[in-house]
This record gives sequence, C-alpha cells and structure tokens, in this order.
Amino acid sequence: MLPFFFFLLLSFSISQALPPPRGFYLNCGSPSITKLNDINYTSDRGFINVGNTTTIKQKDLLPILSTLRYFPDKSSRKHCYNFPVARNSKYLIRTTYYYGNFDGKNSPPVFDQIIGGTKWSVVNTSEDYSKGQSSYYEIVVGVPGRTLSVCLAKNANTLSSPFISALDVQSLEDTMYNSTDLGLYKLSLIARNSFGVDGEMISYPDDKYNRLWQPFSDKKHQSVTSQSSVNPSDFWNIPPAKAFVEGFTVTKGKALELKWPPFPLPATKYYIALYFQDDRSPSPLSWRAFGASINGATFSRKLNVSTNGVMVYSGQWPLSGQTTITLTTAKGSPMGAVINAGEVFQVIPIGGATNISDVTALEDLLESIDEPPVDWSGDPCLPLANSWTGVTCSKEKITKVISLNLTNRGLAGSLPPSISNMTALKDLWLGKNNLTGPIPDLSPMTRLETLHLEDNQFNGSIPESLAQLPNLRILSIKNNKLQGTIPSALLQRKGLTIQASPENMPSTNNTGPS
Repeated sequence: MLPFFFFLLLSFSISQALPPPRGFYLNCGSPSITKLNDINYTSDRGFINVGNTTTIKQKDLLPILSTLRYFPDKSSRKHCYNFPVARNSKYLIRTTYYYGNFDGKNSPPVFDQIIGGTKWSVVNTSEDYSKGQSSYYEIVVGVPGRTLSVCLAKNANTLSSPFISALDVQSLEDTMYNSTDLGLYKLSLIARNSFGVDGEMISYPDDKYNRLWQPFSDKKHQSVTSQSSVNPSDFWNIPPAKAFVEGFTVTKGKALELKWPPFPLPATKYYIALYFQDDRSPSPLSWRAFGASINGATFSRKLNVSTNGVMVYSGQWPLSGQTTITLTTAKGSPMGAVINAGEVFQVIPIGGATNISDVTALEDLLESIDEPPVDWSGDPCLPLANSWTGVTCSKEKITKVISLNLTNRGLAGSLPPSISNMTALKDLWLGKNNLTGPIPDLSPMTRLETLHLEDNQFNGSIPESLAQLPNLRILSIKNNKLQGTIPSALLQRKGLTIQASPENMPSTNNTGPS
C-alpha cells in the first residue's frame, strides 16, 4: 500500500449545499468539533479510550492536522477505534497522518494499521514528512457485524509511538465497488485521479462520498474540457460529475498511451475502474469508439463513449511494475480516444475470521470485569500477532481461542455464563485476581485441560459439572470463598490434580492443598 499526501494548506471548492455525508469523521486528539470542507470533524473521545493527545504547533496547517493521538504503551498489541455500524454494510475508511515532530525525535514511526482482523498496510510517512506533507490511506470494506474496528499496532520496525491525525468512516451504497466480494476481500486504494488537470483535488461536496480525486496532468497528452455534465447515478461507483470535466485525448487514428499509476506496483491482483466521456456538446456525432488494453492485455474491446459517459472495470486484474493503459481508436470513429478519470485498488484477501461464539464470550467477559487489558478492543484473535493480551488462538481458517491467561492482572468483576461457549479452550487461567460471584457451569468446554481460579473471591458451591470435563488435568480453586466440599464425582476422577483450600476438602480425603 502506497501513501497519499495532502499539502498542508489546501483550498477546497464548494458547490451547492448537500446533506452531510453518512459516517464518522474524527479529528483525533481534538477536544472539540472542527469544520473542514463543509464536514464537521468531531473529537475522537468515545470511540477509543487509550492513548495520549497533543497539538502540533505549526502555522497554516489544515485543522485536522493540528492535533493527533499517539500510543506510547509498549505492552499493548494494538490500539483500536470502534464504530457502531449497520450489519452487512459497506464503508470507505481513510486514515490521515501528519507527524509534525510531535515527539521531538524528527523521525516518524513506522507501524501497522488493521481493519477488523485483517492487516491493512504498513504506515510509513517519512518521505511525505520530509517534504512537509501529510499522508493518507484509504480502504473499502464490508462489515458483516455491528461493529467496525480500525487499529494501529507496532511492528518489528516501530521505534516510537504510533499516532493518527484524522479518521474518516464513510458509508457507501450497495452498488459501489460491487464486483468485489467484500466478505472475502478488502480494497486498498492505490490511486484515484482525475486526468488532464493540474488544479484542485476533487472531494466533498463534489464527491458526496468524500472520496479524494487527485489531479493528474501529463504534458505528453492533449487535454480537453467537457461541454456537458454526466449523471453520477448512472454509474455503479457514483463518481463525481466534476471528475469528467477534464480529460486526455489524441487525434483521430492515433493510440493514447498513459503510464498510470505513475509508480511501479507489486505483483498481485487489483480492482481497476476507468471513466470516459465525449467532451463535445451532445449531438448524433458526439461519440468515440475505441478499445482499451492494460500492459498489452485486452481490458475492453469495444467502448462506445458518448456525452453520457462510460465506466469499465475489473475486479481482479493482475498488475506488476509500471502500468501502461493503451486506448486504440476504432475504425470509423469520428474522434480519437479519451479518458477522464481512474481508480486502482489492491485486492487484499481476508485471511480468516474469529469464531463468533468466542468473540461474543470475550465481549461478555469484557463487560463483566473491571480494568481489562488496554488492548482488549477490535478482533480478539486476528491478526494473530495482534491478538488481545492473554488470548492465544488457533491458526485455522475460522480461528478459535485455545488459551486465556489473565493471571495476576488486577481484575475485578465476575465470570459470565457465556464463557462456557469457548469450546476450543484448553487453558483458562484467571488466578490471583479479585473476581467474585459463582463459578459458572463450564461443562460445554470439553477440551479444557487446566483451570486456574485460585486466589480470587469466588463464592457459592463448587460446581459438580466440573466433573463432566473429560480432559481436565489440573483444577486450582484454593483461596476463594467457596462453600461446601469438593463433589465426590470430582474427587474420583483419575488423572486430575485438585488444588483446594482445607475447608473445601473432605476430612476423609488424602488430597491436600498445595
């Protein structure tokens, strides 16, 4: 994933008033609302409860670049923003970074960004910062559940605190980018450009979904200006009409060859969308016919482009190195080929998913305890290197929690009954905390091998259902407030070591506390 940049001071074009875009717009680290380009950016408080905030003391910064949130905690595996969303929804997410030497080290940190349980990209703003610019990244995602998480995490190259300046979560229509199964893939933006211009970037309100269309000029190609407007709703991706105002063209009979994106790409699959419109006034002759190829492979054989405009796309197109788009005018076409805008996304496979029963159980536990680990946010298991503190997960396609170790974490609260839904769990270690209430029925956890609940404040009787755990080898319940003695069915289990307080041991039993 390649970063994009803002200039520090930008002027935006404002068109007719539109309703505010649907989504969340956060000015990270700011205590109040900031207005940018007719959009209210709110404080990020309420979406994250970890990290520190600071202000960049520099003149002429965009409002969303003048504050940031950073994460100095070295023990946390990730730091997550969480958003309530509609089930089976689609969103465009943009993260914005301006280092501003906030930590006095004059070296921007390198770190990962994560969407849900999928690693999105590495954030490296060093080159942009050296030019006095900020960086942004975009991704289109599908959200099957009711929560969307956007996380930052240290990696092997992280030498200081990850940070973030702004975060946009923009709701998209179902038709947009619908050739990609967003249950299997995510689309990470590589380039989005309007061609033939060297002016302002197109954004909201011209693009009502607040996408950013960077200007792309090339002195090798003739520029044209359209004499009529397109209807954005005629296109699945609903591009802004302003993206069709300018374009590149060639004289009749010649091929238009465009090296775009203007940088080499890693070898993988990409989503490509190209946009065309005949620039002349509407008439029976206002059309152009041409074919399109990318790196010598046919992309579209017969394009007939009128003043109404045309979009062509591919959801899984292989690219590697420098990309060359070639438009070849068809015989009989009254004019040469034309191109107005384009988008390229890297197709990122979703590596797996965390078992929903495990997620629900851990979320219930999170609600039931006080002072949980600070990184208990986002996906509990994925990416595996960034699972929640104390949580170890399997490496299957549907990931399950196999170990939960929160020993001596200073936890208070209780164990929810739903913890028994973590049926793949082998080790449950909650000793040396201040947990209260009864021990729930854990009999569904048939793979459980070790259960450490010692040195807490559990009360009630010792559940006889513990005897129904066929693989249990170690049971430690000493130093609690449990009433009664250990059920005989537990005492009779062969191969089971029980560690209990004297008052819970039958007087005839030879097993003592350890």
